[in-house]
Amino acid sequence: MLAYIVKRLLQGAVTVWFIATATFVAMHAVPGDPLRGERLANEQIRANLEARYGLDRPLLEQYGVYLGNMLRGDFGLSYTQQNRRVNDIIREHFPVSATLGILAMAFATFGGVLWGALTAIYRNRLPDTVIMFFVIVGISVPSFVVAAISQFALVNANAAFGVSLLPVAGWGTVRHMLVPALVLGLSTMAYLTRLMRSSMLEITHSDFVRTARAKGLPPTRIFLRHQLRNAIFPVVTVLGPQIALITTGGFVVELVFAIPGLGRYFVEAVHQLDYTVIMGTTVFYGAFLVLMVIVVDVVYGFIDPRVTLE
Repeated sequence: MLAYIVKRLLQGAVTVWFIATATFVAMHAVPGDPLRGERLANEQIRANLEARYGLDRPLLEQYGVYLGNMLRGDFGLSYTQQNRRVNDIIREHFPVSATLGILAMAFATFGGVLWGALTAIYRNRLPDTVIMFFVIVGISVPSFVVAAISQFALVNANAAFGVSLLPVAGWGTVRHMLVPALVLGLSTMAYLTRLMRSSMLEITHSDFVRTARAKGLPPTRIFLRHQLRNAIFPVVTVLGPQIALITTGGFVVELVFAIPGLGRYFVEAVHQLDYTVIMGTTVFYGAFLVLMVIVVDVVYGFIDPRVTLE
């Protein structure tokens, strides 16, 4: 197991390096001027700004400095936010995005396992048809559309009841988190529901389940200890990437609900061509995704003793 963990960490490091390199090349290939806000300044001020951000150096030297700073965990200074480091932006605002992502993942996992199990139990009956209809809707409709519709419905509901049932936007309390978390986790919940349904149907017709029924075990015990326990393994496998995707996928949701998360700064950095913020957050989220995949792979080996990791 230790050799496998070391191997996966080395593979993850190579993946992060590739992400960092691809991001660096892409950002310098994009047309535009990262200092376009300073066009009206004189040439001396512009030269000083280029020297401050290292833009006056050859591209390969910039790349070397960028990788060296990244290895030290230093993503540099923001181009648009005066004297503010990218590390400070990540440290201050990623916890907000992580909190929203964890709550959304909790909703998605619980709902996916529950609805997937129900659709398998009531296969080809009314509950299965209704749930799968909403699953298709959840997968097909983008999160920003669901966010806008949910805000519109929430405004009308608050107006109809004459009280604020739930806040329409903002951040600070659990009530502010509920609707954005549900919106953010909806597509993942739909995906996990389909995955859980397929896994449950496969397990239901397996030999060991038929043997358990032949022995006269109670249906509840068969469901919990034999069907659900084995059917949930594919769901566990995809949790790592889904956690990272939910966290990164919250960018637009954070904007719609005015949540001060890291996604808001990433979107603003794209509009303002803030190289350091874009590259820093991209590498950070890429490393986070790689780490989650490795963690889930290792945990899966402990959960299922039948799996041998080499």
